[in-house]
Amino acid sequence: MSDAPHNPKLDDRPGSNTEKDPQDWVSGDEPMTGAQASYLTTLSEEAGEPPPKEDLTKAEASERIDALKGRLGR
Repeated sequence: MSDAPHNPKLDDRPGSNTEKDPQDWVSGDEPMTGAQASYLTTLSEEAGEPPPKEDLTKAEASERIDALKGRLGR
């Protein structure tokens, strides 16, 4: 057996950091980004919903994006 440190890049089934709950994000309570606002506006228009509030947090915007994508089948 090797004494080399564990390298997670070599794991057969590495964990994912892209699946973190938005409510657990360190920056989740910061204002949504311009990209999020733009994407939310586009998705809202396609779903026939009013555009997003401008005071959403990053976490709230992410959750709304996921919900709209689900409704639109994306």
